[in-house]
Amino acid sequence: MAVTLPPLAAPPTVPVPRPAPEEDADASWYRRVLGWTVTGGPTAQLVTGIRFDVLELPSDAGAALLRRPVATGPVALMGRRMRFLVAAGSAEELDGLLDWLEWGGVALDLTALGAGGRITAPVPPGQVVRDGSPRGAAVWLRPPEQGCEALLPALSGPGQGAGPGRVGAGPDLVRLVSAAATECHRARLRRRTPPRSAVAGPCPRAGRVSP
Repeated sequence: MAVTLPPLAAPPTVPVPRPAPEEDADASWYRRVLGWTVTGGPTAQLVTGIRFDVLELPSDAGAALLRRPVATGPVALMGRRMRFLVAAGSAEELDGLLDWLEWGGVALDLTALGAGGRITAPVPPGQVVRDGSPRGAAVWLRPPEQGCEALLPALSGPGQGAGPGRVGAGPDLVRLVSAAATECHRARLRRRTPPRSAVAGPCPRAGRVSP
């Protein structure tokens, strides 16, 4: 008697593995060349509080600060905000420094990003801003270099700077914060002061001279 065997089941369909998405070129440069921590997303983000912190202020105040003889580390611009890289841990010192410099309680629009913060990664040095990048995309004004973290503005040790703190090999954070606070205050006053022409009003038209 012939035995009828059931048809063999079709082998399960195994989905074709998707190729890993290529890493953003900007993110790759920061990881490979500088060793910085970068998070993903439509735009690469640099994580603060690990290799550096960020001192952030309005761009007009930042431009004035760059013209002063104050040493800085790398500086980036994004829209109307300027970002000065400082030593990791500096963000926690900002409020205390402003109080010590007698700027406490003054509305300066001077902030800092430390542990857990992120900034948009500027276009790496030497690269052109790509077509389609949003207006005001982040760019470096003073670009970073490999190993630049050792020379970022930091608190000086006793006898080495204007304020108390740890030893820093780079520029003095106290002097940078002092200059930044001054320029933020000046920029705020300029924005609140109307132009001289607006104060004086339009020039009166000359009247006719009677014969």
